[in-house]
Amino acid sequence: MNAAFFFHHSNYNKMTTNFFAQLAALQVEGDWQLTIKAGTHNRMIVSVLFQNEKVGDNARKLIPPMILKGTTEELDNGFFASIGQPVKQTAALFVNMEQYAKAQETARLQSRMEKDKQEVAKKEKETGNKKYEAAMKKVAELETAGKYREAYGQLPKPADFPEQEQAINEKKQALLEKFEQPGLF
Repeated sequence: MNAAFFFHHSNYNKMTTNFFAQLAALQVEGDWQLTIKAGTHNRMIVSVLFQNEKVGDNARKLIPPMILKGTTEELDNGFFASIGQPVKQTAALFVNMEQYAKAQETARLQSRMEKDKQEVAKKEKETGNKKYEAAMKKVAELETAGKYREAYGQLPKPADFPEQEQAINEKKQALLEKFEQPGLF
């Protein structure tokens, strides 16, 4: 029910309420939608929907409104006692939903970053292997041509290819033995 309240100054100047103070005392972040329908015999139906539009999870829209029925006196006396705990639980659920969504996004980004790191490392390794293979091919060609000293000079540095250090050192030793043999030069 959309109602416009017109207060006649003389009738309502002494009326006070603490409704909004009690609402603020719940200390929950969100949006309130209250629908009040007047019934018969001084009874009312109040629908209270608590939402938080800042929460990105659409599951928040599945939370139904609370429906309270009673006389005006019953509602005056029991409204906040009836809605307090459920609203606090709903607010906590919204916080958890938002934290979960943020954690999920962080995990997704970190996963992408980790995947990117692995791809970069793989490419670097492949590039390094190609450089190593090209250098060793050149060494083999020079060795086949009997140019042992030049082949020795073309050997890659073990520090540049730590995974191939043993193979490089073995090739280095084999080439040293060939060009140190008497009578070859």
